[in-house]
Amino acid sequence: MSEEPVGGPEEQRYATERSSSEWERSCSPRPGVVIGADLLPALSVLSLVALLGFPLGWIWARLAPPRESTMTGEGELVPVLVESYHRFDGLAVFLLLSAACGVLVAAAVWQLRGRRGPVLLVATVLGSLLAAWLGMRLGTSFAAGMYPVPGSLRPGELVEVAPRLDTPTGLLGQPLTVALTYGLIASWNGLDDLGRRRG
Repeated sequence: MSEEPVGGPEEQRYATERSSSEWERSCSPRPGVVIGADLLPALSVLSLVALLGFPLGWIWARLAPPRESTMTGEGELVPVLVESYHRFDGLAVFLLLSAACGVLVAAAVWQLRGRRGPVLLVATVLGSLLAAWLGMRLGTSFAAGMYPVPGSLRPGELVEVAPRLDTPTGLLGQPLTVALTYGLIASWNGLDDLGRRRG
């Protein structure tokens, strides 16, 4: 049984086809950024992502710890002992929730294969920024309804005060996580057109 010699006609033909296909790939123009066709779907994604602020604020209001405070003689509510640390706890809970939401949003938006690209990424980041702002506003409103302050309080009386989000740092969690996750998926993909379907 004779074996085909190394460098025979089959191997030479395979090497020729491979080199010609590599040459065609290197000479073919790289796909550019599509803006016009992606603009309307990107606006739809922006609106849908922004609506996630409703469940984000609702969940945060139920997870964030209230601050146990006491009424001073001047009629001011002051946190008791280490209860002031709950201000950081509320922010940390919100950042964790919004970061988890950002990872899920980026993974879901990546599934829109025909619209992958920077236009959709920018729309998703802006929608996430709106969702975080809406979540902060609605979350503090929901929490205020859950922990109402009694109208008549005597000095020294204890009361649970609703958690608050009074720092703009909370706005950064979801947009940054969306951008990071989407960028990691795109770099892992490694294709020039990110695997978009071509019509």
